[in-house]
Amino acid sequence: MSGHSPTSHSFYSQRLRLQFVEWGNVHAPTIVFVHGVRDHSRTWDDLLEHFADDYHIVAPDLRGHGDSEWVKGSGYDYLDYLYDLYQLIVQNDYGPVYLVGHSLGGAITSFFAGMYPELVAKLVVIEGIGLWQRDAVEMPLREKLRIWVEATQSLADRQPKRYDSLEAAYQRMQQANPQLSREQAYHLTLHGSVRHEDGRFTWKYDNYTYNFSIMGIRVEEMAELWESIQCPVLLLNAENGLDNRTGQDGTLLHFANVQLHDIPDAGHWTHHDQPEAVVNHIKTFFSA
Repeated sequence: MSGHSPTSHSFYSQRLRLQFVEWGNVHAPTIVFVHGVRDHSRTWDDLLEHFADDYHIVAPDLRGHGDSEWVKGSGYDYLDYLYDLYQLIVQNDYGPVYLVGHSLGGAITSFFAGMYPELVAKLVVIEGIGLWQRDAVEMPLREKLRIWVEATQSLADRQPKRYDSLEAAYQRMQQANPQLSREQAYHLTLHGSVRHEDGRFTWKYDNYTYNFSIMGIRVEEMAELWESIQCPVLLLNAENGLDNRTGQDGTLLHFANVQLHDIPDAGHWTHHDQPEAVVNHIKTFFSA
């Protein structure tokens, strides 16, 4: 990887040991790359070799993902992810940083930039989760809570699927993400799976990451955070991406200093589908 190799480190947040990888030029400005749900820090590797000479790079595994510890006794909440990102940046004195987030990571980084504008120099959001509650029907709290209880209870029954070999896990990765090249699928499988005592493999993420708290951030609060961002913002969405992404559905109005680009011939994992286009947009944006 252009003579650079990532080194692994850990830090603590709410008593959880969380993992991050670091590489690049330690004397240069820091870019923090935040992955999406059921993904991991090494999802960025193809991109990062293009930045390693000119930037100091940090990529965390979110709680419940990759090599970070799983939460016990509760679900996973945006506020906890935000707190972890704050701890990572402040404990290591990285700020002000360049932030890049994908999907769930895009939502986390955009909320963070609104909470702590002094810690963020520039923000890039790739296919960020936008107003996912846009079509949600307002329901009484009692009903919401009952649905949450049922959803939480159903997770107790979920057993992580075990694969007899790394090859079988790789084939599943390729089948679920046919747009990935063989090399990309193998790399993501290698870093995203773990081998157990019986010799079989499972994915590293916790099934409970499906369990978002119903008491999270409300739509009007999201807009308030986006409007509090003070740094320049680059939104990269894919032509064939998901619905309700940051920058769609009128959400662009909540960002003051923003540019939006739609990447052709790409799906939700835009940085895997069109890495060159994503790198060029980010480099141009950072150097402007």
